[in-house]
Amino acid sequence: MLLFPVFYSDFGLAKGIWYSVFHSISAFCNAGFDLLGSRGKFSSITTYSDNVYFNCVIMLLIIAGGIGFLVWGDLKKNTFHFKRYSLQTKIVLFTTALLIFLPALYFFFCEYSNLGFSERITSSFFQSVTTRTAGFNSQDLSLMSDSGVAVMIILMLIGGSPGSTAGGMKTVTFAVLFLSAVTVFSRKKDVQCFKRRISDESVRNAGAVLFMYIALTIVSGAVISITENLPLLTCLFETSSGIGTVGLTLGITTKLHLLSKIILMALMFFGRVGGLTLIYAALPSSGDKHSRLPLESISIG
Repeated sequence: MLLFPVFYSDFGLAKGIWYSVFHSISAFCNAGFDLLGSRGKFSSITTYSDNVYFNCVIMLLIIAGGIGFLVWGDLKKNTFHFKRYSLQTKIVLFTTALLIFLPALYFFFCEYSNLGFSERITSSFFQSVTTRTAGFNSQDLSLMSDSGVAVMIILMLIGGSPGSTAGGMKTVTFAVLFLSAVTVFSRKKDVQCFKRRISDESVRNAGAVLFMYIALTIVSGAVISITENLPLLTCLFETSSGIGTVGLTLGITTKLHLLSKIILMALMFFGRVGGLTLIYAALPSSGDKHSRLPLESISIG
């Protein structure tokens, strides 16, 4: 009901209550659905882009739903004792903070220079938060530069955190892959984080998830680009939004033909259920093997 004062002043008591409840749930669940089409076709919350209070409430709800219920349980149990948090909670909180502030700096300096200072800050942070994977937009995305579109594609693919209402390959997957690269560059033996070792199985799973998301996004984007005769970057944005269950678009969704829409529906289903879940359900387990093949070195990179 934190949104009630805003909607009450615009729509009255009855609609104010209904709109505040609906949009609060939509934000917390990272759904991105809104009831503001009467203010402009597919306008989302662009009419509130200069309302700092409204944007902050929506962002906090998105973040709350996106960090995961396991993290909330850990926070409730250990309150502000950071050292007692599980490794997953530490990774989620740290990675989420970085993925909010760093892209916000990019949007502030490179995309929203035409806005007033207050709206510029609000829109920069909102764009950074909503791209993983809420689906609201407070600015016209079709006006973004190609670099801005590429940044949003990356954020949509990363998504939220495990056990949350958000989609994407998840923040922990991204963090594990980054730490794995750091381990290789520093020539260490084990992937480490916060004085804990991450298992090789977790690293392999993270690599498999990344490969699936990248491969499906690029292949699907290329098929849609060829089928619809549209720019590849625009189609990659669409497929990233689909597989990340984000819901953002550059304005081409309603113009797509049946094949492209089926591809996007399949991507949304895949992104919501999860790649590893589908693979484990579809493929039989090979069972424990007591023998291993001979080892031989190959060149990488």
